Amino acid sequence: MDERLRRLWAGAEADAFGSGGIAAVERATGLSRTTIRAGRDELRAGVDNQEVVSVRRPGAGRPRSEELDPELVRDLESLVDPVTRGDPESPLRWTSKSTRKLAQELKLRGHPISPQKVGQLLNEAGYSLQGTSKTEEGDDHPDRNAQFEFINDRVDAFQGRGAPVISVDTKKKELVGNFGNKGKEWQPSGCPVPVMVHDFPNDATGKAIPYGVYDLAQNQALVNVGIDHDTPEFAVASILRWWQTMGKKVYPDATELFITADAGGSNGYRPRLWKLELQQFADKTGLKVSVSHFPPGTSKWNKIEHRLFCHITENWRGRPLIDHETVVQLIGNVRTAAGLEVKARLDTRTYPTGIAVTKTDMEEVLITRDPFHGEWNYSIHPRYTKHK
Repeated sequence: MDERLRRLWAGAEADAFGSGGIAAVERATGLSRTTIRAGRDELRAGVDNQEVVSVRRPGAGRPRSEELDPELVRDLESLVDPVTRGDPESPLRWTSKSTRKLAQELKLRGHPISPQKVGQLLNEAGYSLQGTSKTEEGDDHPDRNAQFEFINDRVDAFQGRGAPVISVDTKKKELVGNFGNKGKEWQPSGCPVPVMVHDFPNDATGKAIPYGVYDLAQNQALVNVGIDHDTPEFAVASILRWWQTMGKKVYPDATELFITADAGGSNGYRPRLWKLELQQFADKTGLKVSVSHFPPGTSKWNKIEHRLFCHITENWRGRPLIDHETVVQLIGNVRTAAGLEVKARLDTRTYPTGIAVTKTDMEEVLITRDPFHGEWNYSIHPRYTKHK
């Protein structure tokens, strides 16, 4: 097809497509929207096949900017290179400068060019605008995969003999008050829920600290909503509340409990108070408590993250958490098609920080460490016989 016939054909295709046809034909053919629109309008006005139309020979027309100005691409690359992120050898690169700013700087260097043309040249050079992607987890531990396999084997073993297996963690702390919450919720048209412009902590009426305990086998969870501090004492108190309200009803004959937890935070493997509180838990319940921590930087693999917390976030999207009762109700109303059931309780107790645990205290903990990464995998035994 010559230039005119190609223009008419593209216009006809866009017209037949309907709404969005010009953009669709542009993506499919690479022709400019101006050319496609001109062909469509020409067809709508009526085409006289007998009309003599001057058609440019192939290759005719205004030369490309980079052909008229050989230094254009080089100067553009020099502007982009200092702010280019990522591997320069990668076939896909991206820049943090807008095409408008780049066009302005090129004009100052004697290259009159439009922002649209800058974008075209960047695309041809392998650049694109992109957001960040949360994929980096830091340096991988050499035994990372081995620890995952170890945890999976322990989960299978405990569930195989009918013992409870729970995943625990603290969800992101939330400010309580009339603050905006990400997401959208159905409201009468034109009547959004009014919230405060700024989320200043001083304007909050309190804070909510949801600590979740998720039962992998039963697909049930308890969320203990604290109002004070996220400490190891609070974490173990939340596990104890789960056991007393839910766990022992489902596992009345259990003699052991397996906990999977992150490597850091209130339930991390480093805090001494975490192990001391687990010892007291074991003494109260008579359960042997086995714990396995995920390797550092791999918290997203914890089951509770994508089986519980994501659904809580979805359930209160677009709603201000105006008081603690609202937080508890929204968490307790979480349900999924897979049958997830959640109970939520408000914990108004105080949990002071800075509690020192001495070596003498730790000597009272009946802990057995596994030969494979004993800092991550260990069991705490009850010091007293629990009478049922």
